[in-house]
Amino acid sequence: MTENEDEIVNRPAAEESHDDIYDDEGSVRHDFLTLVGAAITDRDVLFLRQNVARLHESELGDLIEAIQPDQRLAMIRLLGDDFDMTALTEVDETIRMQIVDQMPNEQIAAAIGDLDSDDAVYILEDLDDEDREEILAQLPFTERVRLRRALDYPESSAGRRMQTEFVAVPPFWTVGQTIDYMRDEEDLPESFTQIFVIDPTFKLLGAVNLDAILRTKRQVKIETIMHATNHPIPAEMDQEEAAQLFEQYDLLSAAVVDENERLVGVLTIDDVVDVIQEEAEEDLLRLGGVGDEELSDSIAETSRSRVPWLAVNLVTAFMAASVISLFEATIQEIVALAVLMPIVAGMGGNAGSQTMTVTVRALATRNLDIHNAFRVVRREAGVGLLNGLIFGVSIGAVAGFWFQDPNIGVIIATAMLINMMAAAIAGILIPMSLDRFGADPAVSSAVFVTTVTDITGFFAFLGLATWWFM
Repeated sequence: MTENEDEIVNRPAAEESHDDIYDDEGSVRHDFLTLVGAAITDRDVLFLRQNVARLHESELGDLIEAIQPDQRLAMIRLLGDDFDMTALTEVDETIRMQIVDQMPNEQIAAAIGDLDSDDAVYILEDLDDEDREEILAQLPFTERVRLRRALDYPESSAGRRMQTEFVAVPPFWTVGQTIDYMRDEEDLPESFTQIFVIDPTFKLLGAVNLDAILRTKRQVKIETIMHATNHPIPAEMDQEEAAQLFEQYDLLSAAVVDENERLVGVLTIDDVVDVIQEEAEEDLLRLGGVGDEELSDSIAETSRSRVPWLAVNLVTAFMAASVISLFEATIQEIVALAVLMPIVAGMGGNAGSQTMTVTVRALATRNLDIHNAFRVVRREAGVGLLNGLIFGVSIGAVAGFWFQDPNIGVIIATAMLINMMAAAIAGILIPMSLDRFGADPAVSSAVFVTTVTDITGFFAFLGLATWWFM
C-alpha cells in the first residue's frame, strides 16, 4: 500500500451493489466509472476497497478496460494487496502488458504466488525472458518448478492451459484416507470435481468422481471405485483439439499427461470455455484478413496488422483489372457493361464468402472431412446453381428493362449463373485444399476466393458480351 490511512477520503459507497455495475447494454455504468475515477484522483482507498476490491475477476477486468489508461496503474497501486491479479487474465493483451510492464517484478512475484498455476502462466508467458526468470526466482521452489514445466510446453497447447494443482492418491488408499487427506492438506486446488489415481511413478491409472467418494463407505479402497480416466489429454495437444474433446464428451475436467502417461496437470471447463472463445474470435478475425489485434491497440499497431493482407488484396485486384483491360474495346462500345460489371463480381464475391465461412468453420470443428466432402461439395454446387438461376433471371430482367436491350439481360443472367457456380465451388474447394496442404484456411481463403469470383465474373460477363455483340 503506497498511501497512508490519513490520506483516505471518506466517500460514500456506490448506491448500487457491485453486482450491478453494468447497464442494460452490458457496459460498465457511467456513474460507477465516475465514482471510481474520482476515488482514484482523491486517493480514496476505502471506497476502492469497498466497491472495487470485492468485484469478481471478470468484472474487475471490465472495469480496468473501461477506465482511462492513466487511471489503471494508479488504481492497482492504491488497492495494493487487495488487488486481484487474476483480473489481468480478463483484459486485452495490450492493456495487460502495459500494466505489467509498469509493475515492479517483486510485486508481480508476490501476486503470482496467490494465483492458480494456469492464471500465473497466462500472465508470465507474455513477459520478457529476463523479467520472467527474475519473477520465477522469487517463488518457492515447488511452485517455480510447476510454472516452468507449464511454460516449457508449446504456446496454445494443453500443457500451457492446464492447472498443475490437482488431487491425486494411490489406488490402495481407502475412501476414508482420501477424505481425511482432502480435509487436512492445505496445498489443494480451490475447487475440483475429480480425484486422480496414480502409481508411485505418477503414471495415471484412473479417476474417481467426488460424488462416488461421498456415496461410498470409508473402508472401501479407491481402486474398487475408480474408473478409467475419460480421455486423458496429451500435454502437447493443441488447445483447440482439447476443447473439441470437452465438447464431444461433455467433460468438466480432464487429466493432462506427458509423453510417458504421467499425470502433470488438469484441464478444466472454465479454461476450455476461454479457448473456444479465443479460437472463434481468431477465426473470425483471420477471415477478415485481420491479425491478432485488440481494441486497445494503437493506430500504428492496428494498421500494421491489417496492411499485409490489404497488400495481397491489391495484387489480386490488379489481376482482376487486367482481365477487364482485355475487353477495353467492348466496354467502350457498350457503356452498359461498365455499369453492370460490379453487380456480377459483387454477387459472386458475397456468395463465395458465404460458402467459405461455412467451410472454414466446419473444418475448424472437424465436421468436414474426407468422408463427407463429396456430399458437401455437391450440395454447395447445387446451392450455387439454384441461387445463380434465381438472381440471374432477376438481374437479367432488370438489366434488360433498364437498358431497353434484352441481349444485355441474357448476357448478365448467364454470367451471373456462371459466377455463382464458380463462387460456390471455390468457396468450399479452396479452404479444403489449403487445409489439406497444412495452411490455415481462415487466413488465406478470403483473398483466393475473391480473386476467383472477380476474375470469373469479369471474364464471363465481358467475354460473353464480346462474343455476342462483336
